[in-house]
Amino acid sequence: MDWLIDQIQYWYMWAMPLSGVVTITIPLFVSVAYTTWLERRVIGAMQVRIGPYKVGWQGLLQPWADMFKLIFKEIIIPAGANKVLFVIAPVITLVSAVAAWAVIPFNAELVLSEINAGLLYVLAITSVGVYGVIIAGWASNSKYALLGAMRSAAQIVAYEIAMGFALVGVLMAAKSMNLGDIVTAQQGDYGFINWFMLPLLPLFLIYFISGVAETNRAPFDVAEGESEIVAGFHVEYSGMTFAVFFLAEYANMLLIAALASIMFMGGWLSPFDGFLSAQTLSIPVLGYILDNGMHWFFAKIFIFIFFFLWFRATFPRYRYDQIMRLGWKVFIPITIVWILVVGFMVLGQLSPWWGATA
Repeated sequence: MDWLIDQIQYWYMWAMPLSGVVTITIPLFVSVAYTTWLERRVIGAMQVRIGPYKVGWQGLLQPWADMFKLIFKEIIIPAGANKVLFVIAPVITLVSAVAAWAVIPFNAELVLSEINAGLLYVLAITSVGVYGVIIAGWASNSKYALLGAMRSAAQIVAYEIAMGFALVGVLMAAKSMNLGDIVTAQQGDYGFINWFMLPLLPLFLIYFISGVAETNRAPFDVAEGESEIVAGFHVEYSGMTFAVFFLAEYANMLLIAALASIMFMGGWLSPFDGFLSAQTLSIPVLGYILDNGMHWFFAKIFIFIFFFLWFRATFPRYRYDQIMRLGWKVFIPITIVWILVVGFMVLGQLSPWWGATA
């Protein structure tokens, strides 16, 4: 009997974390699939086009049709390529984008791994993604792919510095690297006024623009400048190897949007938090909608994703020298100056840190 109990405890110890991983990963992949559908519909509407509408109602089955097409498509590996690294590169990119979700809190209780250095973990694990890009360009044995990889790596490094400095201001304000604590630090009697988005507005804008550049999205998609380097670092990829790069790009978009929501817009906190009475919150449906909850977190992610799509439909692609100048000569100096400003605000106990201790 004791042996049976030990076996149950052993398998339970493994089953619980795995169930949490599956619970997060499957909805994430489904969200990635339908982000592609949303992008085509939103940009189509902005450009007065229809977008996908044939496969399923309003084209809702189009992502699945694309997935099955790529699954059954032949994977062609160039003759001179390093076959092992050629296949590993997209896996590295996707794993780094998905693994970061292990510490993302969906609400006050729901998080796969509650660690104090959650933000440090996210920055470390997402930085690994650039290795997938470089390896893909080098392993393809193609000058176009290598050129795209080098441009993409330089861009990612430049904007990671600005993004990291922007998040330093958040850490100073929240006095914690735990993502749940950062959200809690934005809770107060004044709802959205307590969010870090307002007092850290320059850092918020720099973070989000750097996130667009980090994911190689338009107008920063010089790694895929068709007029210059065909399709960038993944020009030699086809079938599921290309699909994995595609998944990683959209998974990174969702991750940037989730972190922007947590760091600057209160995560799962309601914008009306502190303004509503207990009687209002006790109303069955309305109270649930207006109260803090996971639905606010997802709504904020959707808003940021919409901006990603809006940028692609609106702005032309920048020149490479313009992108590098923006990262090194504009964003980094502004973040350094604003970190000093935030330091004085925290020491002086200014808004939104009333009553904070030095």
